[in-house]
Amino acid sequence: MSGQSVPLIIMSAPNGARRQKSDHPGLPITPAEMAVCAGEIRDAGASILHLHVRDDRGRHSLDVDRYRASVAAIRAVVGTDIIIQTTSEAVGIYSRDQQMAMVKELKPEAVSLALRELCPEESDLGDFSRFIDWLTREHIFPQYILYDEEDYRRFEACRKRGIFRTDRPFALFVLGRYQGTSPDGDSALLRQIAVEAEFPWAVCGFGADEIHAVTHAAEHGGHIRVGFENNIWRSPDRQLTNNAEMIDLCATAGKKAGRRTATVDDVRNLFNIMPRS
Repeated sequence: MSGQSVPLIIMSAPNGARRQKSDHPGLPITPAEMAVCAGEIRDAGASILHLHVRDDRGRHSLDVDRYRASVAAIRAVVGTDIIIQTTSEAVGIYSRDQQMAMVKELKPEAVSLALRELCPEESDLGDFSRFIDWLTREHIFPQYILYDEEDYRRFEACRKRGIFRTDRPFALFVLGRYQGTSPDGDSALLRQIAVEAEFPWAVCGFGADEIHAVTHAAEHGGHIRVGFENNIWRSPDRQLTNNAEMIDLCATAGKKAGRRTATVDDVRNLFNIMPRS
């Protein structure tokens, strides 16, 4: 299947771990706010929602009960019309054992995993491999987050050794950093690596560079993750109204590149994901 014939998967990361209402009043944080957002991004064409939850002070949390409350609110609005991908991001707070324990207790439909966090050393590979075995048995759909060339090289080594239990694991290349909006040297390299990858991939960008990431993915057979986690700006002097506005821009970019927007059924069929109610 050629890159242009692959439907464009649009993922939405509506809040992330860092931004607050002071950054954008439309940032969804509570379960009720996230449920409204889920309906908006679903209607705009997103098929995957990358979910973060916060504690009572608005800080990043991996609390299972908070995840369950947010997932339940989202499902009440959109049913199974969107895939909910739980983050396992550490944000300098959680250990790898705590991250994996959360996933095992929650048993989400899908989860994002930073390779450098879950398997930081070669000595961790055994535990990580057993964790992937467990995800496979539980039919949980993982996506692997790659931040630089070293992450990619370790990812490829794991892929070729069969650690992911598939030759085509889904990866997300992070182009840039939270601390800034300008691509660093790794970003240009990761763009090229993604184009040549032998597995399905998505990219995300930051600030003004998010739209460049969208175009790159649309034109080269990749997929895209956008949202207030990484960017709240439509242009240098105009904030996005909500997360759905950026989904619309992604769909337009895909259409220009000759690619239709992937439906949630497209994604489930592509990755053999079992719906969760």
